[in-house]
Amino acid sequence: MKKKTATKKGKPAARKKAATKRPAKAKAKAAPKAKSKTKPKSKAAAKPKAPKLSKWPAFIEKHGVVLASAKGAVPSLAEAIAGESIVGSWWSHPKAQVIFDALSDIDDDVDIRCFKLVDGKVTFVHRRLWPALVRLAREGRIPAERAASVQQEHLPTGEHRNIVTPFPDWVPDEVAAAAEQLTADVARKQLGAWA
Repeated sequence: MKKKTATKKGKPAARKKAATKRPAKAKAKAAPKAKSKTKPKSKAAAKPKAPKLSKWPAFIEKHGVVLASAKGAVPSLAEAIAGESIVGSWWSHPKAQVIFDALSDIDDDVDIRCFKLVDGKVTFVHRRLWPALVRLAREGRIPAERAASVQQEHLPTGEHRNIVTPFPDWVPDEVAAAAEQLTADVARKQLGAWA
């Protein structure tokens, strides 16, 4: 004879059948659903793709002088990548990885040098404006410490180290010669209102 067990309320408990147990594999999480291959109905509904990194050296070439991430008298690369004004640190922005990758890509570009130029902030200057920068730095209109080139070295540990090349040690001969051909007024106009 089978024994009945009582529940707390005194009613007999329902007898469980061994056959009603689910197999162990049924408890495992289901595989994720395959992504739909249907395209959005309009481009407006599609999530915008991150711009290609090659776009950002061209952005600096176009503007000539660009801040890495600070706000100032010249465009900010981080805000251009984000497509909006960044409140706080760009590290907390959803596009932080894209910004970081672009900054790393630019650091390796031979036509772009980094300085602590505009308001002492990290500033990229394209090669086409190096003669103007050199001209104003030679005359003391731009302090020599702000005209020092800063390059990041990527260490095997993953850390970065700044290598500072003092002004005018970084200046190529052809840039020095081109700087001699400029007047201070022309150099200032080329660099823009911040100079």
